[in-house]
Amino acid sequence: MRLSDIFFYALGAIKLRKLRAGLTMLGVIIGIAAMVALLSITQGLQAAITSQLQRGLATDTLVVSAGGGFGGGNSRFSLLVNDTNIIDSIQNVTVSLAVIQRVGYIKCGEQAIRITIVGINFAAYKEIYSSTFMAEDGEIPVNPEDDVIVIGKRVNLPWNNETAFCRTGDHVEILWTNTTARPLKNETYTGRVVAVLREVGGFSIGGPSDSSVYIPLERAITFFGTDKCEMIIVKLKDDNKATIDGVSKAIKKAFGGEAAVTSSTALLNVLSDVFATVELFLAGIAAISLLVAGIGIMNIMIVSTMERIREIGILKALGMRSRTVLLIFLSEAIIIGILGAIIGVGAGYVLAQVAVRIFGGDMSFAGQGAAVRGAIIITPVLTPNVIIGAVVFGLLVSVVFGLYPAWKASKLRPVEALRYE
Repeated sequence: MRLSDIFFYALGAIKLRKLRAGLTMLGVIIGIAAMVALLSITQGLQAAITSQLQRGLATDTLVVSAGGGFGGGNSRFSLLVNDTNIIDSIQNVTVSLAVIQRVGYIKCGEQAIRITIVGINFAAYKEIYSSTFMAEDGEIPVNPEDDVIVIGKRVNLPWNNETAFCRTGDHVEILWTNTTARPLKNETYTGRVVAVLREVGGFSIGGPSDSSVYIPLERAITFFGTDKCEMIIVKLKDDNKATIDGVSKAIKKAFGGEAAVTSSTALLNVLSDVFATVELFLAGIAAISLLVAGIGIMNIMIVSTMERIREIGILKALGMRSRTVLLIFLSEAIIIGILGAIIGVGAGYVLAQVAVRIFGGDMSFAGQGAAVRGAIIITPVLTPNVIIGAVVFGLLVSVVFGLYPAWKASKLRPVEALRYE
């Protein structure tokens, strides 16, 4: 028989047993759908985080923190605001900026919301983050007065509607609890909102955030009663790897190895490696479902072989070769695998979209020491590699588990098959 005849014969056999073929195919669909859903959500998360990091962290910047990194390390060592003078003297450094921040509240009228209070040098911050530290309303002053306040978009509109919490020109109270004092002491001062930032979106490390309030560095020093800073942001002359590595080594040497230096490019590379591992892990979990489906395919194909013994005997008595019988049963498994994989890809993408909407695609991150704050919206991403990989894997599982029943059918002897009741 020609290959086309074998294919249509196998397709006809599947049509005659629609319910059984459908149940067999369902196992493949579930396995492929689980794989596609998990991988598309993971890739969507990776794309969202990478995109927002690229916006929140310029590639030509470094973030210097005490000890082992953000929010950790040697408690005996602290970065000071004046340490920017040491960093500014290093070759290939354009400007450095000390950042003091605390978690507190902003009060306008009778309402108060939780925010991150960030003390910065406005001029230097605007130079480093020229594309994101921009005012949507009002104007960011280069030489701000002591009571000047700049707010993020989510502070302006915290309830995701048109109701504003505070606007440009409003006088607001900034509140912070001093936990180092005994008894605990609530510090507060009144400031004037001079600008509302454009929406940044996502989250950032050191960069502008929609959920932060920015005050002059001098005011932060007196308000928090300290000249210790959480981090120093460093702008380089360029983002070449040699420049990044050279400045990083020079900074660590200047602080006797007590300071940690993080670059945005290194962070993105680490994230890529982490997500690659996560994708492999999730694909392995989904593969278990496909293996279960493969066992189901083998069981049903064996049952189908037992039911069609007389049919096989007649075909072989009429001169059909064992190889042709093998190809017929194998073709049935292939058809089931291909159809199941194609339907599974579509079902998996739909499942990913539903899961994101039900469980929430808006993931929020917050932190004081790490300065990782904001929110990201996850959109599932279905790449050609995922589609091709899912179809190939579904087909491979069907062929492997359909091979034994097909071989068994091809080895039946015509005489014994015709005598089978």
